[in-house]
This record gives sequence, structure tokens and C-alpha cells, in this order.
Amino acid sequence: MWFQVVTICAVISGADAWTEVEEYGEEKYDWLRSFLRLENGIPSHDTIGRVFSLLDPNELQDAFAQWVRAIAGRLEGVVAIDGKTARRSQDNASGKGALHLVSAWASEAGLALGQVATDQKSNEITAIPKLLAMLDIKGCLVTIDAMGCQRKIAKNFLDAGADYLLNVKGNQERLEEDVAEEFAEAQADGFKHMEYTYFETIEKSRNRNEKREYWVTKDIGGLGTLDR
Repeated sequence: MWFQVVTICAVISGADAWTEVEEYGEEKYDWLRSFLRLENGIPSHDTIGRVFSLLDPNELQDAFAQWVRAIAGRLEGVVAIDGKTARRSQDNASGKGALHLVSAWASEAGLALGQVATDQKSNEITAIPKLLAMLDIKGCLVTIDAMGCQRKIAKNFLDAGADYLLNVKGNQERLEEDVAEEFAEAQADGFKHMEYTYFETIEKSRNRNEKREYWVTKDIGGLGTLDR
């Protein structure tokens, strides 16, 4: 059990390789000894890796998700779902591609809620329902990048009792064009024919002020893509 505790502490602190887990254990040895039995010290990174290779990844993931839910309590606010490629995960010698991870992050709680692995970035879409099955996101606002802008994905969020905020880009070309055209026409006539909410933010970055303007509307009747 203490193997997992040391590794989880290391990963939370930013480690993403077995060598870094070992280094973390050595650096935090005195602190770890205050609540763990470490009679033989911190094992080598090869030993740590071998132990974890014997564990069922699905069982470990489920146990981790249950632990997170126990300490996080009822989730509220924004849950960000994102996919990224794990560094140094590609193994050309064995013909294995890079490992892609789809993870959920609770913004207000500052917690990683869970993640699902896939061996291809294109498979992130199929991994999202598996990730949602592990979480209780009822009442939350889920954000996701353009890859998740799919009808089935949106339905998954609604079925889970959550709201969603999807990013529209070129992978939904017609929808992107419709949205851009609607707002261009609305701005041209001063939003006389569209109900909207406006707000702006001003931030100082790199010795310059950055102003961002937002127009938000529920009036989407003009989107032709709604008919398809």
C-alpha cells in the first residue's frame, strides 16, 4: 500500500515518470516516514515500475476515483475535461504509440477527479463517456475543447445532469461558420434583433493591458445547423 501512497504524493507534486517518483521519495523521506513504514527506504524506480505493472489499472483507477470523491464531497462549479499526450510514452521499438489521457479537473476544488487512457488521440471521444461514468457531475458546468463538440458528447453531459460549454472550431465547420455569421450580423446592427448579455475583462499581462469582450446569447434560432 505504501508504494501507492508515495507514488500518488509524487504525482500530485508533478512527477510523471518512475525516476521522478523515486527522486520525490528520497527528497521527502523524513516526511513520508512520519506516517509510513519505510524500513528498507525508498525502492528504485525500476522496482516501483514493476510493482505498478502488476496492478490492474482499472481497479487502481476506480480506487483512486472513490478516494477523490470521498475527500472532495459534492462537486460544484466547473469541471474541465481535457486530453493530453503523456511525455515519453511512445515506444517505437515495440510499435506502441504515445499514450493519450483524458482527464477531468474540478476547478473550484483544485482536484483531478479521474482519467482514462487511450492509445490514439482520435479515441479521446470514445474515452469521454467512460470518464463520465466514474464521476458524479450533476449540477456542474462541464467545459471541453473543440474535439468534444459532438452531439453524443453533449447528450452524455445532459444525461449526467450537468450543463456544458463546448468549444466550436473547424472540426464543426458549418456550425463555426453559422455562429460567426450570426454574431457578425448582430454586431453590424447593434444587436437590435438579438437578446444578449455583454461583459468584459481587463487584465495586465507582460506590461500591457489586455481587454477581452464577451457577447452571450440564448437566441440560436438562426443557426442553420440546428436543422441537421
